[in-house]
This record gives sequence, C-alpha cells and structure tokens, in this order.
Amino acid sequence: MKRLVVTADDFGLSRAVNEAVEQAHRDGILTAASLMVSAPAAADAVERAKAMPSLRVGLHLVLVEAWPTLPAAQLPDLTDARGLLRADMGRLGFDLAARSAARRQLAAEITAQFEAYRATGLPLDHVNAHKHFHVHPLIAGAVLTLGARYGMRALRVPREPRDLLRRAEAGARPRPALDIAPWAGLLAVRARQAGLLIPDRTLGLAWSGAMTPERVTSLLRQLPDGLTELYTHPATAGGFPGEAPGYRYAAERDALVAPDAREAVARSGAATGGFSDFLI
Repeated sequence: MKRLVVTADDFGLSRAVNEAVEQAHRDGILTAASLMVSAPAAADAVERAKAMPSLRVGLHLVLVEAWPTLPAAQLPDLTDARGLLRADMGRLGFDLAARSAARRQLAAEITAQFEAYRATGLPLDHVNAHKHFHVHPLIAGAVLTLGARYGMRALRVPREPRDLLRRAEAGARPRPALDIAPWAGLLAVRARQAGLLIPDRTLGLAWSGAMTPERVTSLLRQLPDGLTELYTHPATAGGFPGEAPGYRYAAERDALVAPDAREAVARSGAATGGFSDFLI
C-alpha cells in the first residue's frame, strides 16, 4: 500500500511561506506543515492552521541558524553574538559532546519549543528539525526523551533512495547524503524502538530548495509502496529574513499546486494525509 505525506517545512518563517502553505493545502497536494514556533510569522501560521483543520501540523525544531525560544542569555553555548542559534553545525555538534552545560541548554531549548507548540493548541502530527540536526545522536536522544513527554508519535528520518531520484530525472547526479546517512540509520533504529512512526523514505534531500514542478511530479510518478514523506520549502516569494540562499521558493509552491502533480498523486492510488492519519 502506498501512503504519502507531503510536508512544507519552515511554516511560520514568513508570511510568504505561510501564504504558500495555505495555497498548497487548499489548492494542491500539501497535507502537512512543520511549524517553527519562534519564527517571525509563527502566530500568523498558527492562525492559518486553525482555519485549516485538515492541514496536519508538527514541530520543526530549530537548533541552528535561527531564533531560539528561550532568551539567548540562557543559551550561551548555543547562540552567537546576534542572539541567534549558531550556524556552525559541526563545531556545535562537537561542543554538545564535550560540554555538559551545552547539553543542558539543548534540553532546555528543546523543552521550550515543545511547550510553545503545546501552547498553540494544535495537535502534534510529527516532529522534525531544521537542517535535519536531529540526526546528531545527542540531539536525537534529547528529542526522543523529551518528545515522549509531549505526545510525539511520528518523527522524520531523512533517508532518500538515490535510485528513485535517478528514475525520476534522467541523467540526474543527486548529491549524496553520506554525511548524515549513518546517523539517519541509527535514528531509524532508535525511533522504531521508541514506538514512533517514521517514513520509509524522505524525498527532498538532494534537491532541497529545488523541488521544481517537473521534479515533484516525476517523483510522484515513481512513488513506491510504503510510507513516503515528500518535503518542500514553498513560499510565494523570497526576500524574507532567514531565507536560504538560492532556494527556489516560488517554484516549490508551484510544484505543489501543479495539475500534473495532483494527477500523479491520484494515479498513484496513494492514501494521503499527515503522519497521524497513518498511526495504528
């Protein structure tokens, strides 16, 4: 059986993102969105989500390159001079391993983000993390432990089969995800041991920021059996704080409302929804 979750990350990052999420859910194939609880347009995102109860919303944990939920003064090992969460993921990962104070701050920030999500009143469909930083073993441990206290039942595991990408786009040379593949495999084992629902595959890694209408439609035409998450970064336009350089936000929005994409989903016969729709 084919099951499909189509997700928009960075919900709440800007009104342009929120507008695209609403358009793609009302008029396209988008079924879920991942909320950045402390981003500039988070309140607008929550308001829109409550007006669209069929949109499944989850928590997009932010631990790098954006706004913390706790005051930066409480997170000296995690934030930079601007008061933002650090962007040097490699060094931050090392600091988490080496410094118990950093691990305590990490747990406090993750807890604060779960609390902020709970305060929205939205059901928690799933959890994932900005830049997939939850594959780091120490972060994964904190997310698994703390998430259980807040009713987390589904977790993204970023694993993408490159053979599927090659079938979807002739001549494609998809960027390998070897840097996170071992950690993603470990995360899958730990998540299953915790009784969480995880996708069998996550599409959108190699072409992050470039999930064009042609690519999304072609991927949907190759949809395998099992649970697939296809994630995107839609927006009506760029030019907002926190945007990723080079991302084709409007093209990703267009991909989600394209008639060919809607037809491909229908022809696949896949059951669609959020993760919570596929929980036993």
